[in-house]
Amino acid sequence: MQNLIVRGHKDTRLTALRMVREMDAGPVYVKRDLSLKGSAADIYKRAGELSFEIIQWIIGNQPVPEPQSGEPVVFKRRKPEQSILPGSGSLEGLYDHVRMLDAPTYPPAFIDYGEFVIEFSDARVEGQELNASVKIRKKQHQGQL
Repeated sequence: MQNLIVRGHKDTRLTALRMVREMDAGPVYVKRDLSLKGSAADIYKRAGELSFEIIQWIIGNQPVPEPQSGEPVVFKRRKPEQSILPGSGSLEGLYDHVRMLDAPTYPPAFIDYGEFVIEFSDARVEGQELNASVKIRKKQHQGQL
């Protein structure tokens, strides 16, 4: 999801696949549109609700999965240092950066500032400003995020 947002996508598709040995390689039962608006937590909540609807649909309809087509798109897993707030760009880009990391278990968007780490969450664009909640904490060790 973060890789899609970074690349400017506004929506994606949630896909139900039959499990096979290879990762994400099985035939497709169904694809449903999923908006990438809001925080990461909002998106995951919508994805969970949509997953439940898809499961119910599969149980009720017993579809036959169809082979995947096209070239696969593979993203590398993001690293914690990629959560550093960029020093340039647009307000929309900064908003996307903060919101795509705003869910439990993700390193939040942050600025490394001397002995401190400044973390950002709950981003919202209001006119020509980006507003967010800020948490400041002292680093555990020099260089640790």
